[in-house]
Amino acid sequence: MTQSVVVDFNNLPEGCIANILSFTSPRDVCRLSLLSSTFRSAAQSDAVWNKFLPSDFHTILSQSSSLSLPSKKDLFLYLCQKPLLIDDGKKSFQLDKVYGKKCYMLSARNLFIVWGDTPRYWRWTSLPDARFSEVAELRSVCWLEIRGWINTGMLSPETLYGAYLVFKPNPSGFYGFDYQLVEVSIGIAGGENRKRNVFLDAERGRRLRYQIVPRRAGTGIFNRARFLAPVEAPPVEDNDSLDLQHPKERADEWLEVELGEFFNDGQEDKELEMGVYEIKSGDWKGGLLVQGIEIRPKRTPIN
Repeated sequence: MTQSVVVDFNNLPEGCIANILSFTSPRDVCRLSLLSSTFRSAAQSDAVWNKFLPSDFHTILSQSSSLSLPSKKDLFLYLCQKPLLIDDGKKSFQLDKVYGKKCYMLSARNLFIVWGDTPRYWRWTSLPDARFSEVAELRSVCWLEIRGWINTGMLSPETLYGAYLVFKPNPSGFYGFDYQLVEVSIGIAGGENRKRNVFLDAERGRRLRYQIVPRRAGTGIFNRARFLAPVEAPPVEDNDSLDLQHPKERADEWLEVELGEFFNDGQEDKELEMGVYEIKSGDWKGGLLVQGIEIRPKRTPIN
């Protein structure tokens, strides 16, 4: 015959409670800190928040200007709320506030942009609302190609990541992207990349609900021309061959569009490659302001 044992956690030593909390998540720690003064005190412990910081956070912090905060909790919260510029200002580092996973953004200067250093096609400018000192401004090209790479060893292991182009239209003029599909890709460099099509024109892309489909008509020349008419297209959101996505507004008032997702198993270091291409139409386009490519964890539905 067994007897149930009821444990009053409040009677446990604070160090023991802190050790238990370190096996949960940052969100759980904040919730559990409301249970009692003992839990609240344990939830402030450096031993708890040190577990939520990445093991290489000292190396990451060394790439930025000196940062002095009174506790590990303060450091964690700071890195969740404010991107830290690293790599001479060409990248930013941040933590996901729910699970403490690593997030990076590659600045436009850290990307490969075809003709990016040719003033006729692109120019580099500064914007007050940008994270980095420079953004790339597309003046006019017929061949749009942007690529970026990041080593998977920099990312959190056992984590599903999404990659996002962060951009916005130039208020002084944005053209060539209306109804124009742009190809994006993600995958291990040198391997097979997953590709999809997206829109960079947020407004017109969102309104694209029709496609030209020839109706049945007579065989004469005039009949064929006269009876072409817009027919409502089937929904494309779940079509694997045309996984069309539209830009979404971010909290910082820039736009982003997902390039794809990648599961980092953490087994070995590889180069993750991401790309944005519009090289098929031959149409001239311009007015795109590119801040960079962000790589961040994707939340599960329960979050």
